[in-house]
Amino acid sequence: MTTSPLEDRLSAKLAAQLQELETAGLTRRRRVLDSPCGRLANVDGKEVLNFASNDYLGLAGNADIAQALADGAMRWGAGSGASHLVSGHLAPHEALEKEIAAFTGFPRALTFSTGYLANLAVTPTLAGRGDAVFADKLNHASLIDAMQQAKANGADVQRYPHNDMAALEKMLAASPAAHKVIVTDAVFSMDGDLAPLPLLFTLAERYDAWLVIDDAHGFGVLGRQGKGSLGHFNLPASPRILLMGTLGKAAGVGGAFVAGSETAIEYLLQKGRSYIFTTAQPPAIACALSKSLQLIKDGDALRANLMARIGQLRDGLADLPLKLLASATAIQPLIVGDNEATVALAKALWERGLWVPAIRPPTVPPGTARLRISVSAAHTEADVTRLIAALKELS
Repeated sequence: MTTSPLEDRLSAKLAAQLQELETAGLTRRRRVLDSPCGRLANVDGKEVLNFASNDYLGLAGNADIAQALADGAMRWGAGSGASHLVSGHLAPHEALEKEIAAFTGFPRALTFSTGYLANLAVTPTLAGRGDAVFADKLNHASLIDAMQQAKANGADVQRYPHNDMAALEKMLAASPAAHKVIVTDAVFSMDGDLAPLPLLFTLAERYDAWLVIDDAHGFGVLGRQGKGSLGHFNLPASPRILLMGTLGKAAGVGGAFVAGSETAIEYLLQKGRSYIFTTAQPPAIACALSKSLQLIKDGDALRANLMARIGQLRDGLADLPLKLLASATAIQPLIVGDNEATVALAKALWERGLWVPAIRPPTVPPGTARLRISVSAAHTEADVTRLIAALKELS
């Protein structure tokens, strides 16, 4: 099949940009797993120890959750058939939202197909012309895109230096906006550190602002019963907070939720474009998540093992020449710096049967390319010992 001159010109432009990525060492490639998500992965005919997944509690391959999914599919079918507001809101969706609200302590919750869609629904819906958004510079890409949409809607958008509360307060104090929205990750996905949520909540109270918290990497892991970062800091389920949590990381399944006051959630339901115009998740997913939520509540032993493995890794890498960022969470970033050196180190680990992803710009700032080590409750002491030994040998 021949291509037209127009197709050739368009393709040539894309090919040149792809070559620029290759030259800069920034090309991303997918690996195809031939096994369920778990501590061991079969990839390209090779078995490797998986330190790449966000399956923090090891629930993605849990048999009870899988059975709940299968039973849900047999009872409720394969799909929802429509958006929630047309005909796609089935009884399992309703039950899950009530369970999430009760678990998080908020009056109401709304479920989404992905965390990205959930974040796109919140900030642009809360902030428009005459309003102001204040966002941490290291927020996740979905929060950045939501911020850009709010800006397109007419909101004044400002980004404060990472976790710099003094800078944020100056911005808040200087803003004449009618309504203010502070937006932050709870656990930052590439650095693994926590936002100072108590200080952020104090500023939100002082300047009468919304506080939007993305707890993608804290939900299920931090706090009593895994209730997340608010529980970790003993913060209330305040009406000024909108809490987003993903359900495909520690929860082991997929989707996301936003929890908040009755009024705020109803407003998102009525006005949030990425909620209104998206087909609802299959109801069987909600059935699986109901089971996952039970396991999270009862998962103290899993969380204890996770914290033990995090401590073991940090102790073992304390004298490594490479810099291990300060993180008490399952995300343990090891800074290499150079893009090619980072990829080379990841490749050398891969050859030793250890899957640790290389993270490069634009995901992280230039010069901070790193290995993003994800620790799971499924990992054993021997698994972490093996990783430590390999990194010491290669560094």
